[in-house]
Amino acid sequence: MSVELDVSKQIMWNRLISVVEEQAITLIKTAFCTSVREAGDLSAGVYDKRGRLIAQAVTGTPGHVNTMAESVFHFIDHFGYHDMKPGDVFVTNDPWKATGHLHDITVITPVFNRDELVGFFGSTAHVVDIGGRGFGPDGRSLYEEGLLIPLTKLFYEGVVNKDLIDILANNVREKDQVVGDFYSLAACNDTGRKRLLEMMAEFGLDDIEGVAEFIFQHSEAATIEKIKQLPKGTYDYSMATDGYDEPLKLNVALTIDDGEILMDFAGSSPQSSFGINVPLVYSKAYGCYGLKCAIAPQVPNNWASLKPFKAMAPDNCILNAKRPAPVAVRHAIGHLVPDLVLGALKKAVRNVAPAEGASALWNLHVSLHKQGVHEAETSEVLLFNSGGTGARPGLDGLNATAFPSGVHTMPVEVTESVGPIIIWRKELRPDSGGAGEHRGGLGQVIEFGAQEGYVFSFNAMFERVRHPAMGHAGGHAGACGNVYLKSGKPLKSKGLQFIEPGETVVLELPGGGGYGLATDRNKEAVRADIEDGYITQQTADELYLKPT
Repeated sequence: MSVELDVSKQIMWNRLISVVEEQAITLIKTAFCTSVREAGDLSAGVYDKRGRLIAQAVTGTPGHVNTMAESVFHFIDHFGYHDMKPGDVFVTNDPWKATGHLHDITVITPVFNRDELVGFFGSTAHVVDIGGRGFGPDGRSLYEEGLLIPLTKLFYEGVVNKDLIDILANNVREKDQVVGDFYSLAACNDTGRKRLLEMMAEFGLDDIEGVAEFIFQHSEAATIEKIKQLPKGTYDYSMATDGYDEPLKLNVALTIDDGEILMDFAGSSPQSSFGINVPLVYSKAYGCYGLKCAIAPQVPNNWASLKPFKAMAPDNCILNAKRPAPVAVRHAIGHLVPDLVLGALKKAVRNVAPAEGASALWNLHVSLHKQGVHEAETSEVLLFNSGGTGARPGLDGLNATAFPSGVHTMPVEVTESVGPIIIWRKELRPDSGGAGEHRGGLGQVIEFGAQEGYVFSFNAMFERVRHPAMGHAGGHAGACGNVYLKSGKPLKSKGLQFIEPGETVVLELPGGGGYGLATDRNKEAVRADIEDGYITQQTADELYLKPT
């Protein structure tokens, strides 16, 4: 391949990334749900005509992007190329063929150039409601958790599937928001389609097969090269997690071979009877992400760079739940998978993996209604909140930061504008970061309630309440989370709870684990932490400044 041709393909690769980023921005600007518009709980990508992910938008979450890397294959298998026409748009929220639970809607749009199929655009977004029990972990089967949309057509040659829209509108609580987000997903894919065709015309391309193969060849080779630098062998790691009503064990055996890594989750607890189960596609998505962050962070994410990472687990275990297991809150366990695989990786390579973090988002779904009004007439408000990340081998953890999901926290002002909710307090939580030479990131304290004249219930889906984020290399664990009423009554960390009028809920989010011995921490850094309010003088005296 000539240098000139190589440079041309690289330019096209960069252009494709710009195309999918514009695709994602279109979704953010047109979305109705705050989880998409404000938090970026979405993904967007372009695929070749075989369904292989070529490029993803920078905006988006690994749980969406890496599961969608497999989604298009299901649509191709289901419809076949013969049933794909210009103007068609496909949709599903099947947890095992899309992104792991019913609240995520995956929309796929085929792209035709002069009536020849050249590729696909795909996007996913979390909608505020999908019917059923609502977003929470209490369901005992998938059928309770909401409306399942099988692989079907949202548009037939440019004409909307009105029957599907009518079924959707009559099965959700916030029909305007939800239906609007379906149209937003279709619109963002269409933006990608238009920009891709413009790019092809500009570069004189009849298809994108050449640039796709260039991207795949270089991405796979770069990833394999990084893996080959690791010591071969099998390394295991286990961690305890809260579960729903009893603790769960997560386990992985990480086998590093010649250019390939296998994640075997055998030894993990059986699947739960509640909605915290994780389809394997989601476990694999976050496992791959954790490993890529540590091993090959500079290699772009696509079908080929994901190819060397494999995953397996026994059927019906918590990380490989089978239909019709309830999976609504699969993120609460799935977000811990990077900590799990990185814990195994640290046994193979020192000074790469961070300590465990809070990791699992503290999502909060609040239903509010006026006192004296039938509670079916509710306002649904969704909030995303984050604890602290684990300390890194050379750096402190990040405060109140969503790793591994990467979503943003919705601003208080935006949350209060979409429903009768008040956020009374939102601040960092002192002493929540695990002590260490490098301190774990801090959690936060959030206090919220309903406006006067309203009552509310909320679905808790919180982890790290009974089992903290563990430190590495002698670092201390982060603080556990806590959930209670301001009046002092403790609340459950998972499940639907009704709050008495006038009460407010307090969330104390967990902190990340520390890295290294606390007595080795730079004394100037300790003093700065005290001045900033990150740690108290008592903690400094007991953990950081005590004589060795």
